Amino acid sequence: MAQTKYKRVLLKISGEALAGDQSRGLDFNVIGSVCDVVSKCVALGVQVGIVVGGGNFWRGLKDGGDRMERVRADHMGMLATAINALAVADVLEQKGVEVRVQTAVEMRAMAEPYIRSRAIRHLQKGRVVIFGCGTGNPFFSTDTAAVLRAAEIDADVILLAKNVDGVYSADPKKDPNAVKYSKITYDEVLAQHLAVMDSTATSLSMDNKIPVLLFALKDPENIYRAIMGEEIGTIVGG
Repeated sequence: MAQTKYKRVLLKISGEALAGDQSRGLDFNVIGSVCDVVSKCVALGVQVGIVVGGGNFWRGLKDGGDRMERVRADHMGMLATAINALAVADVLEQKGVEVRVQTAVEMRAMAEPYIRSRAIRHLQKGRVVIFGCGTGNPFFSTDTAAVLRAAEIDADVILLAKNVDGVYSADPKKDPNAVKYSKITYDEVLAQHLAVMDSTATSLSMDNKIPVLLFALKDPENIYRAIMGEEIGTIVGG
């Protein structure tokens, strides 16, 4: 059996990534490809927790803007993440992977409430645990939720799967001279205001010394490559 670099990982998948080229809704071809790779990693003995965003349906601050009260807009975003969590869980189950969905906001008819010890037990039994509803609190992003859950389950690394292939010195779509980093420290990310995660998530990962590996989900095999220790994307730490 192949030797993996990480034993327990927290995979953060943005809602936009689950939408594929549609930008809205769910692209089940994309989700299926992601779940194939997750299944392969689980078969290697890797314990996988997943936090999903909800931007393919609703982004509280962006979509609510000044037309809605912020707390209520964020609550709607939490519901969007629950939709994505259930969709990913269903596809994983179709592929023979045992899954549990846990949500930070109780919805017992559809998912377990988030309980740290239960989540860890599921992981130890080889089940994938999908965490929905972010932190359960407004004003916090799902990136922050990913770092929080990673700290709570004692994950070895946060795998940040986004629509960009690494951390750049500037927006590569706007600046052709933007430089891609292979490694960068938390302090440098914060000082340069780089768009890895929001500052709260970055500070939380720094305080808890959890490395963050950012890579593109366009090729879902990058999840496997990351777990095997191949040099892809950008590693944030130190």
